[in-house]
This record gives sequence, C-alpha cells and structure tokens, in this order.
Amino acid sequence: MAEFPLPDVEWPPTREFWAGAARGELVIPRCAGCGAWCWYPADACRRCGDARLAWTPVSGRGTVFSWAVVRRALVAPFASKVPYATGLVALEEDPTVRLVTIFAECEPEALRVGLPVEVIFRTHAFPGIEGEVVAPFFRPSV
Repeated sequence: MAEFPLPDVEWPPTREFWAGAARGELVIPRCAGCGAWCWYPADACRRCGDARLAWTPVSGRGTVFSWAVVRRALVAPFASKVPYATGLVALEEDPTVRLVTIFAECEPEALRVGLPVEVIFRTHAFPGIEGEVVAPFFRPSV
C-alpha cells in the first residue's frame, strides 16, 4: 500500500477505477439491470438495487460543476503543488455523476461552471513520498 497522500489502488471498491486509469481509460460502474451509472462505487445500484455492476468506459468528457483554488497546502506533500484547482466534473454520460479531480493545463482563473473539460491521465507523485499513481485529471476541452 502506498503512503499518504497516494490513493490505495488496491482498495476493492475502487480497484477497477485505478486499473482503468493505469490503462488510460476512465471507467465508472454501470448497472446491468437499469443502465444507471453508479458513482461512488457500491455493492448494488442505488436506483434499482441490482448487484450486477460492470466497470464501463466513459468518454472522459464533462463540464465543471464546481471548483476551489488551493493556495496553502494542508498537508506537507501537497506544498510543491500549490496553487492548484480541485473540484467536481459532471460527466457527459450522466451529469449527476460528479468526479473529484485536479484541473490541469489551465489557469485557475479560467475555470467557470459549465466549462467543457476532458480527461487526461498523468502520473501523480509527491516529493518525499515513495511511489506514484496514474490518475485522471481534467483540462479544458481543446
């Protein structure tokens, strides 16, 4: 297991999410019964209760739902990253599915609600922390 602040890519509820990211693919659980996207991962669909959930690729497109600019790191490993913008992206496939992200390749001042964005995959690493993880980030659509 990686030391904080890297995500635990082996944690069963999100293992497939991180495996998808390592392949350069954004995957979200989808219910085989009713077709609902089920984020955050659960044991059964929140809409119909079906337990047949399959990790399914999505387009990686969405819009900015909200964001905040971090100018002071709350934990030491993030100090080298500030300032950065973090927030929620509403996915194109279902805008009620909102992924937490760090925004990349844009100035924080350029962010606005409804801004079209697309996923990119980058290595997430921190000075002084062993290991790295490929993670989805979002940037303004080009």
